[in-house]
Amino acid sequence: MLYEYFEWDPELWKDLVSFDQMRKFFHYLVTVTAGDVDEALRIMERLQQQGYLPQDVDLQQFRRDLEGREEIRANDEGGFDLTARGERVLRRTALEQMFGRLRKRGGGDHRLPQEGRGGEATSETREWRFGDEVSKIDFRRSYQNALRRAGLQNLHLSEQDLEVHDTEHLTNCATVLLLDISHSMILYGEDRITPAKQVALGLVELIRTKFPKDSIDVVLFGNEAFPVSIEELPYVQVGPFHTNTRAALQAARKILRRRKHSNKQVILITDGKPTVIADEEGVIYRNTFGLDPKIVNKTLDEAVALRKERIPITTFMIASDLYLQQFVHRLTELNHGKAYFSEAGNLGEFVLVDFVRNRRGRMR
Repeated sequence: MLYEYFEWDPELWKDLVSFDQMRKFFHYLVTVTAGDVDEALRIMERLQQQGYLPQDVDLQQFRRDLEGREEIRANDEGGFDLTARGERVLRRTALEQMFGRLRKRGGGDHRLPQEGRGGEATSETREWRFGDEVSKIDFRRSYQNALRRAGLQNLHLSEQDLEVHDTEHLTNCATVLLLDISHSMILYGEDRITPAKQVALGLVELIRTKFPKDSIDVVLFGNEAFPVSIEELPYVQVGPFHTNTRAALQAARKILRRRKHSNKQVILITDGKPTVIADEEGVIYRNTFGLDPKIVNKTLDEAVALRKERIPITTFMIASDLYLQQFVHRLTELNHGKAYFSEAGNLGEFVLVDFVRNRRGRMR
């Protein structure tokens, strides 16, 4: 590996720190606006005009820097969209924020995510990903890639050239993340969908970088449940939906039946009670008042079905209503799973610690 040294430039360091801070704020706004880059940039301009952002920050240059880093690109409508690289950086930022909150709180089990990858190296290689250990880099294959890309005269390594030796894990895990997109996730003066999306983004990045042999699927649920690709996550938003928790659990069970991993689990993030179900013919039954026994019992049946297939549910309830907690306790009891009751602000650290703890041990 070649390093280039140069004279320390405090102004350059200041610019880099400023850009990094602004980019993190930009990523938060992009998550809030469901991937709308133009709206995120407009919000930053309005905040600067109102004095909430420093006046000496050149937002036009900031946008050009994002373009130069290939994190956003111009579209045919005269605006900007996230690139695939921008989506990856967004996931990485979400994961770093989750780790950062753990470091600030300290103690307990929070040290676990800091440990290395573990596992025996194999002869197989794959492309380098953020978080891979330097000791795992296959320099011979990496320089061959650089030679094919740039030629002998301009030979230099870049991130796209790097390959690392894969590692053989003793166990693996298939995870389905169920994300509530019902209307209540933005009601009552609290934005719950943004931290929930940040958890999904960070968890995806954690699995892709630290546990590459694991799998993660994301299922959204409102009136019905449906899977979404990882690339769609930044653009997820709530709708005028009720809460079909039963359909979400059914979708998770269907997905996990296809997975051959030795461990399987469901992570359920919601803030409300189940209010709708559909029968085999698709006929909808809905009741938004209280806990309807018909809806509740059908939902609990799915929790039992998952238990019989040895798939635990970890529920993260972003609500404090006593009768909702009683429902979650019952679901957890029947499934032999776990439940956490958290605020939106600390959701990420709860999910991260629990996931890493589960991943290091066997769940069945």
